[in-house]
Amino acid sequence: MTPTEFLKMIVSSLVEKTDAIEISEKHDELGTLLSLKVDPSDMGSIIGRGGKTIDSLRTVLRVYGSKTNTRVNLRIIEENRV
Repeated sequence: MTPTEFLKMIVSSLVEKTDAIEISEKHDELGTLLSLKVDPSDMGSIIGRGGKTIDSLRTVLRVYGSKTNTRVNLRIIEENRV
């Protein structure tokens, strides 16, 4: 299972609009960077109260990375609000 598939599996259980999930994966010398974009109405579910959900997602991805001997980081892409 790739980091992208792993993240999509977790995020799809957290959001209402699963078809709006976009994940891009970039590899460099520091490891893997996953960029996550979800529907603006689901942003609260991803971030969580006080940022606890996003912190937990990042922790789970770090553990996933340690099991596969890679470093995995997560970045949230937030659409500009009008």
